[in-house]
Amino acid sequence: MIDVGTKDCTALSDSELAEMADMCAGGPSDFEVGLLSKEREEWVLVTHARADGELTGFAFSSLERIGGTPSLLVGVASFARRDDAAESLRCVMGDLYRRALLAFPDEDVLVGTRLAHPSAFLAYAGLSDIVPRPGHKASGEERAWGRRLAKRFRSDGQLDDRAFVVRGDGGPCGLFDFAAPAGDPGDVVELFSQLDPERRDALVAFGWAMAEDLAAAALPRLSAAG
Repeated sequence: MIDVGTKDCTALSDSELAEMADMCAGGPSDFEVGLLSKEREEWVLVTHARADGELTGFAFSSLERIGGTPSLLVGVASFARRDDAAESLRCVMGDLYRRALLAFPDEDVLVGTRLAHPSAFLAYAGLSDIVPRPGHKASGEERAWGRRLAKRFRSDGQLDDRAFVVRGDGGPCGLFDFAAPAGDPGDVVELFSQLDPERRDALVAFGWAMAEDLAAAALPRLSAAG
């Protein structure tokens, strides 16, 4: 069973930061204490998932309005490579959506983050109008949203707003780190073909949590995100 808890980042202790860094050690993100300490100052909420007391995942996030639009932004997240990784992801996203409903009742909420692995699109299961997505040519407004999010993630000068790719500099950066232990991520794989993992590129992606879905607690449904 996965237990999930969310609290203010200001209440996050140094020992918890060290635990989070230990969980990430050796993985593709390899978030270290220094980066996580900076993220603690950048974001408002931190969510932890645990199985039998062991940390299995975490996410830094904030609920805010961007140009008046209700938004749930995930700055940094990471999940241990375990057989129950998808369940940890489902529980963390479920808690974030619950808080989004409380913060923005009866409103559609934009959900945005940066991804580096195709299976991380599971975090967007159940969302509507996900951008980018295979076979979809982004509109001018959707590209504008990509630029707004890149600016919020402090990487606006690095964004290709047609491919939604943020160019990295080889150093560690905030993103949503999740890789399913098994399963086919589907045709979203093509979206990541332009990413250079050594440069630590990332994909800026967003979707909409519709008010009726949030109210019905229908999110997230771990089905194909499309």
